Amino acid sequence: MNKVEMFCLLCAQPLRIVPSWKTLLIRNFSPCLCEKCASKFERSSTTTALYQYNDAMKKYLHQYKFLQDVALAKVFRQELHAQFKRETATIIPIPMHPIKQQERTFSHTEELLNAAIIPYKQLLEKTTIETQSSKNREQRIKSAPLFRLMSTAQVEHKDYLLFDDIQTTGTTLRHAKQVLLEAGARNVRTFTLING
Repeated sequence: MNKVEMFCLLCAQPLRIVPSWKTLLIRNFSPCLCEKCASKFERSSTTTALYQYNDAMKKYLHQYKFLQDVALAKVFRQELHAQFKRETATIIPIPMHPIKQQERTFSHTEELLNAAIIPYKQLLEKTTIETQSSKNREQRIKSAPLFRLMSTAQVEHKDYLLFDDIQTTGTTLRHAKQVLLEAGARNVRTFTLING
């Protein structure tokens, strides 16, 4: 098979990829980072996140979320696919407020799951355009409810898994979890790409 020339999504260095039957037969995504860029991300020591927040992750999040580089949703698709491919709980990405999503043009949590080909269901909607990153720890903990059920949502007595890009104080996930449990969910777990 011929080599396919692609480029690292973060530094634009060429990646030499040789397609194989393994890539075609099993869900094995083509690499989109060079080894140097990939080595800058620090794996999380927790079981509820893939990576630890560091300078490389800060730059990644800025480029992905705030510079609207939606192609960067592919960066962690292999790891997310491996994490969720056997998940039996219904996965719910943390939603953005519609105004924020219109400004940003895409939902960062949904795009991460889409890139990894992970099915999910949206049952929640954000009630405020304020971001948790603009608040200090005490303000986050005292926040008014951040979410409500969508008008068409039906929460069943089963397991759900909330997915977000980053967890710092856990306020966002705690608020979303409470809404689902009060609506009748049997169990709600959480998982994030990054532990802040």
